[in-house]
Amino acid sequence: MGRPTVIVVMGVSGSGKSTVAACLAERLGWAFVDGDSFHSAAHVAKMHAGHPLDDDDRAPWLAAIGAWIDTRLQEREPGIVVCSALRRAYRDVLVRGRPEVRIAYLAGDRDLIEGRLAARRGHFMPASLLDTQFAILEPPAPEERAVTVSVDAPAEAVAATIAARFGLKQGNRE
Repeated sequence: MGRPTVIVVMGVSGSGKSTVAACLAERLGWAFVDGDSFHSAAHVAKMHAGHPLDDDDRAPWLAAIGAWIDTRLQEREPGIVVCSALRRAYRDVLVRGRPEVRIAYLAGDRDLIEGRLAARRGHFMPASLLDTQFAILEPPAPEERAVTVSVDAPAEAVAATIAARFGLKQGNRE
């Protein structure tokens, strides 16, 4: 399969993407960015108000994340980015034509995720949008070469599992 240069950590809101990705980046010594930082203020406000984004809203967001990925690849600097990437079409925007980019899918059942969202404070994504997240979720297909990891373990363990499945070791910059 080959080792990735950029890993996109994906999953529904509340799956632990940001926490796991930060642990993974620290473990590997790779650059890290949370895809939420690429959302416009208007889109954050829309979600905060309980309205899901549509594909037109997502297009510039995915393009911005893709530009970050391209910079990593051009500079030959490995990186990890968080992006919900719930539909295959969204993942295709980030991965297509970039064989060095791989997906790590954080999978969890609805009850576990709902409990995490209920306990989370200060995030713009309300728990009321969880149903829309699961409704559009298309888990990665085998040909996407994604790594699927259950989120029913601590974030450090999930990050270690992702690293192991991609054949990456602590401090591995390649």
